[in-house]
Amino acid sequence: MKKNNVLSVLNWCLLPLVVVMLASCSSSLPKGEATRKSQWETFEQAKASYDSIVPFETVTSDLKELGFDPYSTPNVRILSYLDIIKKFNPGNSVRSEDLPPSVRACVAAREACLAYEASPSVYKSQRVGNVFLDLLKFKRDRIETGWSFNALIIIDHNMVVYKIWSGVPIVDEQEIRDNPLGPLQDSVGSIDHSSVGS
Repeated sequence: MKKNNVLSVLNWCLLPLVVVMLASCSSSLPKGEATRKSQWETFEQAKASYDSIVPFETVTSDLKELGFDPYSTPNVRILSYLDIIKKFNPGNSVRSEDLPPSVRACVAAREACLAYEASPSVYKSQRVGNVFLDLLKFKRDRIETGWSFNALIIIDHNMVVYKIWSGVPIVDEQEIRDNPLGPLQDSVGSIDHSSVGS
């Protein structure tokens, strides 16, 4: 009996120590990174390469050096003239005369018209805060950072005739999820769900 009492006391003494260690070690929380590979490491680099493209001057061979060539740069899509039509007129609500003249002329060329679409991005996700509360699902705090860039380059007979871009230079999002019941939250949810169906 005495041995069991000693072990019980040790367990109760060690438990707060473990809790404190977990609470102070935020680096133990999961991290993640999603990268759409390209030659650019930052938004500014991608935008600078895009700005170097000059419609009616830049040809397809120039795009290779700038990082927009699908045969040498990963994750650059090739779009047909039909894909281009869908891009500019997704719901058949845009009239042909409303399209930029160079795009309209390119689409009229059919197979000689195509587009390159590049969407480089970097997203980093990290859970921060109290490890103890996180592991027991009482509170989860996640921060996501990074950037994304999208470029659409219209090419008519190997000549760039139109370009347009969009993107998010700075991604900085925080998500905080509070679960007052902690690890019991899922169990209560499943109980409520099963009771509704019965």
